[in-house]
Amino acid sequence: MEKRTLTVTIKPDWRAALRAAAQNAFAADAYQGETLNFETPAAFFSRLTEKRWAMLYALQGAGEVPVRELARRLERDVKRVHGDAGVLVELGLLERTERGGLVCPFDDIHVDMHLKRAA
Repeated sequence: MEKRTLTVTIKPDWRAALRAAAQNAFAADAYQGETLNFETPAAFFSRLTEKRWAMLYALQGAGEVPVRELARRLERDVKRVHGDAGVLVELGLLERTERGGLVCPFDDIHVDMHLKRAA
C-alpha cells in the first residue's frame, strides 16, 4: 500500500491553489501527495484546533479505532470526540470505516504556512 501524504496550505486564492495542485498532479508520473487549502489562518485555526490535532496524532498509524476507544485514549468525552471526528472527516483528514471506526489515511501531514507583512 502506498503511503499517503497531505500538505495543508493557507492561500487566500483557493482557485489558484486548486489549479496549482492539479498542475502538480498532472505533471508528475508518480503520486505527489494531496493538498488541503484554507483561505485564511483564522479558517485554519478554527477547524484544526489543538484537540483535533491530538486526534490526528493518536490515529496516525493506529489503524481503525472506534470513537469510544479514541475518547478513552485521549481522556476526553465521547460526545466531544465524536463531534471533532465529524469535522475531521468532513475535511478529509480522517475516514470512517464500515464498522464506524476512524482511520487517519495519511502517514505524513505537512503544514505550509507563511506570515508576511502586508505591502
